[in-house]
Amino acid sequence: MITLQELMKEIKNLKPIPAVVNQLLTVVDHPDSSMEDISNVIQYDPAITASVLKTCNSAFFGLKHPAESIKDAVNMLGTDQVIELVLLKSGAKALAGSQKGYGMERGDMWRYSVSSAMIAKQVAVKLSLKNKNTIFTSALIKDIGKIILEPHVYDSFQKIKDLVERKNFSFREAEKKIIGIDHAELGAMIAKMWKFSPKMIKIIRHHHLPDETMIKDKEIAAVYLSDCICMMMGAGVGSDGLSYWFKPQVIKELGLSADDVTLIIAEFGMNMQAVEELLHIV
Repeated sequence: MITLQELMKEIKNLKPIPAVVNQLLTVVDHPDSSMEDISNVIQYDPAITASVLKTCNSAFFGLKHPAESIKDAVNMLGTDQVIELVLLKSGAKALAGSQKGYGMERGDMWRYSVSSAMIAKQVAVKLSLKNKNTIFTSALIKDIGKIILEPHVYDSFQKIKDLVERKNFSFREAEKKIIGIDHAELGAMIAKMWKFSPKMIKIIRHHHLPDETMIKDKEIAAVYLSDCICMMMGAGVGSDGLSYWFKPQVIKELGLSADDVTLIIAEFGMNMQAVEELLHIV
C-alpha cells in the first residue's frame, strides 16, 4: 500500500491548476458579480488570457471582429462561454495524458472529463441549480486523483480486477482495498492542497456516492449522474468504466424522469461534434 508521505510528495510534484480558477469561481458564484469583475480576474493571468483569446479568435467561434482583450471576449461570446474556456484551458495540461493503469490512451481522460463537465452543467441548468460553474469545474477535475494513482493501479491491476470480478467490488472499492486509498479520496486531498472551496472538495470526494446519504446533496448528485451518463455513452471511458453500479434513486432525488435523462443524452449527442472540435482547439 502507498503511504501518506509518498502521496503528499507526489501531490506536491503535480502541476497545479492555475490560481485564477479559484479566484474566478469565487467571483462568478457571487450573485452581484459583473462581467467586468470576471474580466478583471482573468486578464491578470497573461498565459490564460493569451490562450483564451487565441481560442476565441479561431474559426470555431467565427467572430466577425477579433477579440483583443478578455473584456472583448466576454462581450462577444458571453460570460458562460468565456468561463468555460478558462476552466478548460486550466485543466487541459493536467488531464490530457494517457492513463495506462485505467486503460486510457492519451486524450481519453480529457475527453471523458470534458464530456462529464458539459453534461453536469446541462443537469445543473435543467434543475436551476446555483453554482453551475462550480459544478462544471468539479465534474471536470473530479478524477484528478487518477493521475497520481495510475502507476499504482497499473502495478496492482490484476488484484483489483479479481476483486471486481470475483467479489463484486466496484472499481473504487477494489482500488481502496488494494492500494489503501481510492482516486476520489485522493482527488479531494489534491483539491484541498490546491485550496479549492469546501464545496468542490466535497463534490470530488463523493462523486461516486460511496455514502448514499450524499444523494440529498443535489450538486453531488448532478455530478454523479453526469458521470453515469458518460459511462452509458462510452465517452472516453477506461477499464474501470463498467465496474460501477448505478443508483437509480438519484434520478428520483433530482426530480428527473427517464425521459429527462434521455433528452440530456440526446442534447449532448447533438453537441458532441462541437465538443470534439473544441477539444482539439483547447
